[in-house]
Amino acid sequence: MAAESTTTGLGDLADPRRVSSFELFFDLVFVFALTQVTASVAHDLTWSGLAHGLLILLVLWWAWGSYAWLTNAVPTEGGARLVVLAAMAAMLVVALAVPTAFDGSGPAFALAYLVVMALHTLLFAVAGERRLETRRAIARLVPTNFTPALVLLVAGYTSGSVQSGLWVVAVVLTYLGPYLVGVEGWQPDVPHFVERHALILIIALGESIVAIGAGATGTVDLELATTALLAVALASGLWWAYFTGESEHAESALAGVSGGRLPALARDLYSYLHIPLMLGIVLAALGIKLTLAHPDDTLPAVAAVAFCAGPALYFGALAAIRVRIAMRPHPAQLAAAVAAVAVIPLATEVSATAALIALAAITTTAAAVAR
Repeated sequence: MAAESTTTGLGDLADPRRVSSFELFFDLVFVFALTQVTASVAHDLTWSGLAHGLLILLVLWWAWGSYAWLTNAVPTEGGARLVVLAAMAAMLVVALAVPTAFDGSGPAFALAYLVVMALHTLLFAVAGERRLETRRAIARLVPTNFTPALVLLVAGYTSGSVQSGLWVVAVVLTYLGPYLVGVEGWQPDVPHFVERHALILIIALGESIVAIGAGATGTVDLELATTALLAVALASGLWWAYFTGESEHAESALAGVSGGRLPALARDLYSYLHIPLMLGIVLAALGIKLTLAHPDDTLPAVAAVAFCAGPALYFGALAAIRVRIAMRPHPAQLAAAVAAVAVIPLATEVSATAALIALAAITTTAAAVAR
């Protein structure tokens, strides 16, 4: 039992409601899927490639979030643990299919995702704690979890605009679900829930560091070392902006509500407003990877937009989270979002390293000022 209550230092190691090592083990497959998204967009630097990457990320985030909610409500011991391991195997297939999800691997992606959703329902059935309210809550979500998966399966056998349109339909149905059927019955364990989402952001930020290694090839000289350090500064600014105040604000807001307001606030803050945070990290990782590979080249228009949109979305999301918890957004967050967008035309005219310098300066300055 001691190993099961291991955390990463964000809470009492003896608290069984903190994130377990088993949950972190599950998250590793999701992080692999994120690296697949970054790599596939880098390989297909077109507007359609970027849009496809966004759609895939939204599906992946929903899959991960579904398990984050459920393992917050029920223990993952005994038979439940075997179900989660099976879900990990299915998620691995999903991740492997990411690079060609729109080109040949669509059926494999959709079938594996369907299995992930089916095991999500099965996990609740075999878990030890099954409150009536939670049973009803998950039963309401079954149609909005399975219908999009079936739409994706149909999309796997199509191509072109029809395929893209079906993916959009699947994503819209997925994210409308909690608003159509409600989230009554869920009562998130706040410390565990907040920590789980904070840790997935930490792991995703680690993917930005991995992108430095993926992009840095050849001899390590002063230029490469300097560019790598600038990339670390950018990733550090993103970490700083969230983990030195904003995470605590959101947790305090959740701890201060109860009843039906709690699951609704948790849904908005974490299932939805954390999407642009995650997307911002993935796009920043993409820009870092491309910059390290070709530091003296000018970024293509698609890459420039994606790279600058990363910090813009990230700080915009932080401002939106403050609005949702009835706080005034910090001017530095809004300024950082605007400034990052303003770098786009610059990024298409100067070297990728120059664009990285600008974005690193924006993120670290805003993080320092907004504390």
